[in-house]
Amino acid sequence: MENHSMSTQFDNVTVLKKGNVYFDGKCVSHTVLFADGTKKTLGVILPASLTFNTGAPEIMEINGGSCRVRLKGEEAWNTYAAGTTFSVPGNSSFDIEVTETLDYVCHFG
Repeated sequence: MENHSMSTQFDNVTVLKKGNVYFDGKCVSHTVLFADGTKKTLGVILPASLTFNTGAPEIMEINGGSCRVRLKGEEAWNTYAAGTTFSVPGNSSFDIEVTETLDYVCHFG
């Protein structure tokens, strides 16, 4: 995976106009497609406690806010703030607690 954590923008991409709305609007994202075939989503999660299921492996890059995350099968919660990332295996899930609006990029694959 390319390391985009230091960049503030993505160049030469396609953005799908239709938003992805989950959990009654507590999570809203837009899909970004890259020339090399990779896909990312850019979004926000409002303060809530949610469970997300994964298909493909994901790397969540936190741009703003903070959250606590517990991966499926683990007991420990870990805290992530702006400038950090966490990985989630494919065909899994994670619990997330957001206390201040979370701005994120999800890298798939």
